[in-house]
Amino acid sequence: MSIFSKVSRRRFITIAAASSSAVLLKGCLGNPPETTSTTQPTTAASPVADSNPEAMPEVKTAKLGYLPIVEAAPLIVAKEKGLFAKYGMPDVEISKQANWGSARDNVKIGSAGGGIDGGQWQMPMPYLISEGIITDNTKVPMYVLAQLNTQGNGIAIANKHLGKGLSLKIGEQVAFFDKLKSEGSKFKAAYTFPKANQEFWIRYWLAGNGVDPDQEVELLTVPTAQTVADMKRGAMDAFSTGDPWPYRIVADKIGFISALTAEIWKNHPEEYLAMRKDWVDKHPKATKAILKAVMEAQQWCDNFDNRKELASILSQREYFGVPEAILIDPLMGKYDLGERSVNDRTMATLYWKDEKGSVSYPYQSHDLWFLTESVRWGFLPADTLSKAKDLIKQVNREDIWREAAKELGVAAADIPSSTSRGVEEFFDGTRFDPENPQAYLDSLKIKRV
Repeated sequence: MSIFSKVSRRRFITIAAASSSAVLLKGCLGNPPETTSTTQPTTAASPVADSNPEAMPEVKTAKLGYLPIVEAAPLIVAKEKGLFAKYGMPDVEISKQANWGSARDNVKIGSAGGGIDGGQWQMPMPYLISEGIITDNTKVPMYVLAQLNTQGNGIAIANKHLGKGLSLKIGEQVAFFDKLKSEGSKFKAAYTFPKANQEFWIRYWLAGNGVDPDQEVELLTVPTAQTVADMKRGAMDAFSTGDPWPYRIVADKIGFISALTAEIWKNHPEEYLAMRKDWVDKHPKATKAILKAVMEAQQWCDNFDNRKELASILSQREYFGVPEAILIDPLMGKYDLGERSVNDRTMATLYWKDEKGSVSYPYQSHDLWFLTESVRWGFLPADTLSKAKDLIKQVNREDIWREAAKELGVAAADIPSSTSRGVEEFFDGTRFDPENPQAYLDSLKIKRV
């Protein structure tokens, strides 16, 4: 049974209210349909945006996977607000995945085999799946279609380390880690999936502070759902993951947040919408319909006037299953980090625009950073860089994003003119120039390559 087949009392009231008065989605283009919570929104309540038969999607359904972290919000909102239906795909299903390994396995078999056609991904998972690196040498070509968000992640530290200088810049790091080693233990740092975003963030934070993550730290993979319980029982010292989980660790007085990823690399690429290549190639119009729905959802999510409602939607049991209060402050850029606080909307999760321009557009230069960082830590061979640009052109379909954006009516100024965002800078002063990734590698003191 679909997780959307049951309508809660609260959601029934919301739907009833929407039917009694015209409610416009703030921050979106056009006039989206009324909120709906069924798997198949009715076409009467959700008129198709373009009823031209030539523009209609080839199919009405697709199955997209997601994990219960804030990166998934555009997919959830596109479903909840009837935006998939608006663009001619009323039967799109979003399916909560048990963990990243399950998402990987499910995209490998595809929806025809009971899995998924694509969905939300950490980088560079679409590349690793395309090359068969994490799918038992079975290559499942993927297309990256959009970036879902920026920021919204943090590194949580167990309370036993309060007052020991574990912040964005680690104070007395040599003494801290040497003391742990002298006591016969290593600092245990966890993330939700190896060789992807959340491991990269904690590795960068450590290495940027002069700590070798492979020599001085024990790295662990722990599913998101086990985060709070495992830190509470002392199974880890640090955890890198997306909201609401770091903030919940603080709220439950289990730990504190040493650094937000927005502090490590402001306006950084976070997670992505990617789908199987064979599905996209077979359904080009449906692909653009999904993209348009997700883009409109991103605009809605980016409007801070909608953040309270967004927290209410995400908090529901079938999505995140956490108290709304755990979600709302981080969504507004208000972070109680335990030892300090942040109140800055530019540090919050952003879905459509940030200080550097487009969030949704999938810059190829960002994909190159993830591949370069994979080479840095020995996850991919050194010769990856010589092939990287060709590989990126095969996987990153920013051209489809551009087409969908134009059809949606996105202003020309909001459609990037280059596939590169240019030079990026990190908290430790390191710079990544996508025109010379080797220079970036050469500048790093701690690396495996």
